Amino acid sequence: MAANEPGQPSPEPGLTSRDLPTPASALAIGAHPDDVEFGCGATLAKWASQGCVVHHLVLTDGSKGTWDPDADSALLATTRQAEQREAARRLAGPQAGEVVFLGQVDGELDSTLALRGEVARVIRQLRPEVVLGHDPWKRYRLHPDHRHAGLLACEGTVAARDPHFFKEHGLAHHRPSTLLLWEADEPDHVEDVTDWVDTKLAALEAHASQFESTMKAVDDAQMAAFRDRIRARLSGLGARHGVGAAEVFKKISDL
Repeated sequence: MAANEPGQPSPEPGLTSRDLPTPASALAIGAHPDDVEFGCGATLAKWASQGCVVHHLVLTDGSKGTWDPDADSALLATTRQAEQREAARRLAGPQAGEVVFLGQVDGELDSTLALRGEVARVIRQLRPEVVLGHDPWKRYRLHPDHRHAGLLACEGTVAARDPHFFKEHGLAHHRPSTLLLWEADEPDHVEDVTDWVDTKLAALEAHASQFESTMKAVDDAQMAAFRDRIRARLSGLGARHGVGAAEVFKKISDL
């Protein structure tokens, strides 16, 4: 897997934990619409099938997610919001929770103190048991939005847990039990997602505006190839751990 390709990494040794107990609720924080589905879609689908309420927080408007230089950016942003809501519905069905958009300009996200506060606010409002996000320490990552989104997930979790941070929000502090980071160079946690790969794919395919730019799929043959790539990646991760398919993460539970 190339350093700048979205989603799950190549199989690596060293994983030390497996299959969290199904949380009551989870919040996945992505830089753009579709990042959550690439990074942890099958895990969220599994948990939702077992009763977990699944929330999304998308930090940018996705307005630059196209190769078309003449595209209407405002229209694309509106389209991508609708696609994200549909993807969340496909992932979690009746367990789909809130889909929150911070609306930062695509390509201009920064891990500022103000945005840290906004992420903390959402965590305090939704009170997830598990937070998931990009690993901001992934080596050789080019896209700044992914790096800053990961920092905001980590720093927002810290801010949300401590009662003296952002007291002006007027919200009770909240400490999630676990933080899972996808795209990690050194993952140490695996989730068996054998039965939920097709659900992940269905959710990814809700992001139709990204077929060309992200999925490299402009016709039926290329879409079939995309599905095969995702299945092969997750089955490769699973084979290393004795399951049919897996998603892997860096797990931080000392929060």
